[in-house]
Amino acid sequence: MIDNKYIIYHIPGKKIGVTNDLYNRVECQQGYEVGEYEVLESSDDIDYISKREIELQKSYGYRVDLKPYNELSVNLKLKNMNINVTEQTTTFPCPVNKLKGRLMDNLEMNWETEHGQVYLDKDLVVWIENNAKTSMFNTERCYVYNKAMSRYINNNKDRLPFKEEDFYKKDNDVVFYFDMIRDWAEERGIYANGDPKTQSLKLVEEVGETCRAVLKQNKDDAMDGIGDCVVVLTNLAELLDTSIEECVERAYAEISNRTGKMKNGTFVKD
Repeated sequence: MIDNKYIIYHIPGKKIGVTNDLYNRVECQQGYEVGEYEVLESSDDIDYISKREIELQKSYGYRVDLKPYNELSVNLKLKNMNINVTEQTTTFPCPVNKLKGRLMDNLEMNWETEHGQVYLDKDLVVWIENNAKTSMFNTERCYVYNKAMSRYINNNKDRLPFKEEDFYKKDNDVVFYFDMIRDWAEERGIYANGDPKTQSLKLVEEVGETCRAVLKQNKDDAMDGIGDCVVVLTNLAELLDTSIEECVERAYAEISNRTGKMKNGTFVKD
C-alpha cells in the first residue's frame, strides 16, 4: 500500500486493476517490472477506487470485472480452501476426485488472476471439475489454466445454451470443446511458438482434405475433416489475439438479417 492507499494500476494492453500492495501484486505475482506498468490513481476511499476502476476499465476498452473491488475478499483463504494463483494456473489443494465437493463448500469464493477476477458459482464449479488436471509434482493437488477459465467466464457466463440441470448429468458429460482444444494447444506450445501464417496454411490443407472426402461421398472422413478445420480455426483465432467464439458471434451478427436465394445449390445474398 502507498501511504495507506488503494492503487489503480495499468498494464498497457493487458488490464487495469486495483491493489493495496503494488509491489507484491504487480511485480512479484504478475511478473512486471518498473516501467512496464503505471499508477493511474490512488485513494484511501475503497468505494471510490472500486467505482473508478470500473470506469477506467470501460474507458480503456478492457474487460470489466464481474464484481467491484470493494466486494471482493482480499484473502484467498476462505473456509478451508487455500488456493495458489500464478500467472498461468490456479491450483487447488486436493485431488481431482475430491475437487467438486471442496469447491461446493466454497461457493462465492473469489480471487484474481492475470486475466481478471474469478467468482466461484455452481456453473464455474462444473467447468473447473471438467477441466482440472492433476499436478505432475503432487497427485494431491490439481489445477486449471487461468486463461481458459477467464475465456469460459467471458464467453459463457449468463448466456450458456444449457439449463442448470444439464450441468449435473451423469458423469458430467457436458463438455466445452473449444476450451478443451485451447488447453490441448496451449500444453503443446502452439500459442507460445505458433504462427498465424502456418496455421492458415494448415487450414487450407484441412479444407482440401474435407472437400476430397465430400467428393468421394465419404461421410466419416468428411466429419473428421470438418472437425480438424474447427481445431485449426480455434487455434488461428487465438494466435490472432481473438477467440473462435468472438469470430462466430461476429459472423452470425452479419448474416442474421441477410436475404437472398438459393442458386445452383448455394445461397447467394442479395
